[in-house]
Amino acid sequence: MASLRERHGRLRHEIAAGSRDAVARQRALGKRTARERLDLLLDDGSFVEVEMYRRHQAHGMKLGENRPYTDGVIAGSGTIDGRRVFVYAQDFTVFGGSLGQAHAAKIHKVMDLAIAAGAPVIGLNDSGGARIQEGVMSLDGYGGLFRRNVQASGVIPQISVVLGPCAGGAAYSPALADFTFMVRDVARMYLTGPDVVEAVSGQRVSHEDLGGADVHGRRTGVATLVYDDEESCLDDVRYLVSLLPSNNLDPPPSLPSRGAAADHRPWLAEIVPVESHKPYDMRAVIAELVDDGEFIEVHEIWAQNVVCVLARVDGEVVGVVGNQPMVLAGVLDVAASQKAARFVRFCDAFNIPIVTLVDVPGFLPGTDQEHAGIIRHGAKLLYAYCEATVPRIQVILRKAYGGAYIVMDSRSIGSDLSLAWPTNEIAVMGAQGAVNVLFRKELVAAADPEGLRADLTSEYAEQLMHPYYAAERGLVDDVIDPAETRAAVARGLAMLRNKRQAQPQRKHGNIPL
Repeated sequence: MASLRERHGRLRHEIAAGSRDAVARQRALGKRTARERLDLLLDDGSFVEVEMYRRHQAHGMKLGENRPYTDGVIAGSGTIDGRRVFVYAQDFTVFGGSLGQAHAAKIHKVMDLAIAAGAPVIGLNDSGGARIQEGVMSLDGYGGLFRRNVQASGVIPQISVVLGPCAGGAAYSPALADFTFMVRDVARMYLTGPDVVEAVSGQRVSHEDLGGADVHGRRTGVATLVYDDEESCLDDVRYLVSLLPSNNLDPPPSLPSRGAAADHRPWLAEIVPVESHKPYDMRAVIAELVDDGEFIEVHEIWAQNVVCVLARVDGEVVGVVGNQPMVLAGVLDVAASQKAARFVRFCDAFNIPIVTLVDVPGFLPGTDQEHAGIIRHGAKLLYAYCEATVPRIQVILRKAYGGAYIVMDSRSIGSDLSLAWPTNEIAVMGAQGAVNVLFRKELVAAADPEGLRADLTSEYAEQLMHPYYAAERGLVDDVIDPAETRAAVARGLAMLRNKRQAQPQRKHGNIPL
């Protein structure tokens, strides 16, 4: 028995240590090993590995001569701040992290366990893609992974972290996840690599320019969060998990009350200018509303004209959606509609109340937006809000014009509580635009058109856009002092905490994708 124990311990040590040369090459690329990454992500000593001794059973193409343990993926379960998660980390030092039949089977097992246990699943991706030597079996493995991604969607949180290449079909798993993290300079994700792009189109492009972290963070919206290094990336994965429920049947984790229901924040009135055309940073407003000014922003560098964050108000997790007047005056466009719609649907799936901060002049006009399908994409956001059954609070800070007002969780589409500042302007359009439409003939015939326009604009605003116009008609529940916003939101969330709303029985709706 002593001899067996010695052999067993030596084998486990050798498997964990990996190939010295391969580990050195990994570090030369500026990357940590799979096990080092798991150490950063999980609580100390909490990781329980499964199928450490798994080896591929493939033959041919010299594969039978090389059968390393783990088959290029470390899989198992651990805890983050004491809460259970399931995790797999692809090991680039073994077959370049490529996915074969045994490799896929380990990931499938972890995902099945996560769904059964009702716990988040986190994938650390660092893979050259399909293991070509295993042919169709590697493709079958990816198919099984994607099917489980879809089965888990809306049931358990899914987080993908791209810490190296993620090429070909492998890119679909991060795309199906709820959150995708990428690290600059080392992460890259694309369906066809630079060589194929050049062969087909003649266009030469680098790996980074084709599918680097900034490309997916800023242009495609595939990356939810982008970081400069692995440490800060994995640290924020831990923070994100602290804000998420374990599954769709559990409430989000809460902290003790912070006394927000009596909190007075006079600085809010200073942040937002009274003049509706002057910009300000919506993030500064959010920082005043949430506990300790702390939040995690998703898609921070994509579609920046809308801000989506997860945070806490009075110890309870909330999702906040807000127009960003600093970018495109806060209008809604194709990308912003998609970004906000996906975020709203995630919050609804996992019982996270939604607070919507409105300061929107409308949808972005122009042939580019119309031809890009702004109607269809705007309808995604409309659908997401209409479908959501979690507590929903709307706060109108300044402008709320036209269809964009409706789409930003108005009372008409099901907001539970609508609050407005005294600076609110809720209307079909701005006063001057309305006057130009309604009194076009009169303005053309007037001796002093500018004077008449000013008088009519003032009259229109006074009659149809005064701060209490919507409240008098029951479309706003209360007009509040900006300094009372945090307190009013906290009280509203407490009032709605036990909200239950049944949906019509159906297989699923048909969202305009």
